[in-house]
Amino acid sequence: MLTTATLIAVPAAAVAALVASGVYYGAVPARATAGPPRSAGATAAVELARNVVLAAGAALLLAAIGIAGPAPALLLATGLWVAFPVVLLAGSVFHENVPAASAALHAGDWLIKLLLVLGLVALITS
Repeated sequence: MLTTATLIAVPAAAVAALVASGVYYGAVPARATAGPPRSAGATAAVELARNVVLAAGAALLLAAIGIAGPAPALLLATGLWVAFPVVLLAGSVFHENVPAASAALHAGDWLIKLLLVLGLVALITS
């Protein structure tokens, strides 16, 4: 069900994830990319849109399974991290020869993002 709290939680979590990812990637050494770098504006817009989708999905999932409060949401976030980004990134290392260091870097971002998004959505909506 779409509530006022959800309408607040989704954009708040999306923006928080955008900022956290920016800080995270800004704190790690520069890395090679597969193509030319994107503009900061385009990167921010795409990442914000991705984070809105993530936060909306988190809100729907938390509501559907009846999780209220940040503690169980953080446990779920950890499980989702292992089940999805870690599995996908491990597959890219094995099957596509993606450097393990690059996959580990992105796995760290996903852990922060999932913990932050699910935790904030649960906190705001409970």
